[in-house]
Amino acid sequence: MCGILCIFHRPNVNSPEETICNGKCEESCDYTKCSAKRSLREAAFEASRKQRHRGPDQTGLIVDEREGFVLVQERLSIVGVKTGRQPLVSSDGTKHLVANGEIYNFHQMACLVGAANGAQCYEPRSDCDVLLAFYEQFGQNRLLQVVRGMFCFVLYDCTAHRLLVARDPVGILPLYVGWDSAGSLWFASELKCLVKCCAKVAVFPPGHSYYGPWQDFQSTPYFTALWMSEVPSAEVDLVQLRYRLECAVESHLQSDVPLGALLSGGLDSSLIASIATRILRKRLQNPNYRLKTYSIGLDAGGPDLAYARLVADYIGSDHTEIHFTVPEGLDLLRDAVYHAETYDVTTIRCIIPLMIIARAIRSEGLKVVLSGEGADELFGGYLYFHRAPNSAEFHRETVRRVHELHLTDCLRANKGCAAWGLELRVPFLDTDFLQYVMAIRPEDRAPGASYEGNSKLEKRILREAFADGNYIPPEVLWRQKEQFSDGVGYSWIDAVAQWSTEHVSDREFRSASERFPFNTPATKEAFYYRHVFEQLFPGESFARTVQRWIPRTDWGCSEDPSGRKQDVHRDREML
Repeated sequence: MCGILCIFHRPNVNSPEETICNGKCEESCDYTKCSAKRSLREAAFEASRKQRHRGPDQTGLIVDEREGFVLVQERLSIVGVKTGRQPLVSSDGTKHLVANGEIYNFHQMACLVGAANGAQCYEPRSDCDVLLAFYEQFGQNRLLQVVRGMFCFVLYDCTAHRLLVARDPVGILPLYVGWDSAGSLWFASELKCLVKCCAKVAVFPPGHSYYGPWQDFQSTPYFTALWMSEVPSAEVDLVQLRYRLECAVESHLQSDVPLGALLSGGLDSSLIASIATRILRKRLQNPNYRLKTYSIGLDAGGPDLAYARLVADYIGSDHTEIHFTVPEGLDLLRDAVYHAETYDVTTIRCIIPLMIIARAIRSEGLKVVLSGEGADELFGGYLYFHRAPNSAEFHRETVRRVHELHLTDCLRANKGCAAWGLELRVPFLDTDFLQYVMAIRPEDRAPGASYEGNSKLEKRILREAFADGNYIPPEVLWRQKEQFSDGVGYSWIDAVAQWSTEHVSDREFRSASERFPFNTPATKEAFYYRHVFEQLFPGESFARTVQRWIPRTDWGCSEDPSGRKQDVHRDREML
């Protein structure tokens, strides 16, 4: 997990050092006429400074005045700690790469490169280094077909004068594109880097790429699947489902630094922590190995803490509980909007406890944690899915949720941890596992079967796949979905909603549609977040990068994103 920033610029032949506005003049400045100029290198370094929390280990920068580009990377060193310094440059010096991500099949890709060169082995400098070597050997099309991982990368080929940009199929890691008034093209891992630099910004879509002259930039999809447009009919194979998730977790354990796992005590994070513990004990040949796990909740208590403790005891992890108070959480509201780069109510509610736990984990020296993100989208785990009118609509809604993950859960999970230089990995969103699950017929993935003899339960097939083998306690295996912002303590959502509401007057709220015609806030809480966002990220172009997460009101669901607002929610305490 790193931060990248790139600028592609038409060089000023007469004065190559005077290239771009320094962003410190009037907001209405015409960058092309601004007298407060600075070099391309200075502009890039200053803009990337805003995302240095993503990569506190090293800042790398390369400028090519002849081609007119600068590449910056803020590095969090995970694999190839001593050899993977970026930007990476090809052996002949003509190709340059900056990448944010983890390439989980880089060993296999390295073998293919080595075999093509007639060598027995090719040793990449890091997992991302294989992207450069694979491109040189096989070209961009095969590279995007073969690579597996979470990634955003920018590669420039000085020989072909071509730019290659790509983002992983789900959009686990963020990437934005911007255009300034001088016609320069910008890329950044975080939106804040583009404020006052770009007049127009957009989200670089997941599963998309671009290859060609940077002046002609327009991304196109490289990742497609039948389940995106058709309702699948394949029956689930529970043995295969379990095997594929175990493979996904194993691939996500590569690291040259210590790692741990988030453990909320829900089904998804508990399964990931349990599987990881089994794999690492076998790999290390140490049956007593204890994976570090972490949970968070209010001082007053919340349902997640007790269930997480139960799982930790069951799998034998080295468990830590992080506690926070409502006032401590409220103090972080503005920081939450700044780091999340959104005004979505669900995301803001959730990212605050995530930022608190991420800071505590990073203080212990860990750089990597596993998480259970993505399972609810794949298996229809949110409680409002119980309201789906039929299986086809259920499937289409899961597809929509997967397509929007990069604007909601993945955005919150990545940026909440990245705020403190912590990398979060999501095995449920492994490309191969995603392809398998989404190709299962919706009748199997939809809420079904019975719980305690009478009511339906979400994520049925995932639970059944791990019902044998003593992976997690039965109380957790059959526990109802509890959304993260609810699970830390029910009073958290109530308190943050009340506090933000009290900071918006009736007069201000009546002006909502006039002040915010796009994504008009429907509640005072939403209005407050939008107000803060507008201060930090002014302009409609920035506002249009945000997607609001709400249940399907046309299915008769409450618009409030809290799972507690859905009629199938059961307030159950542990026995």
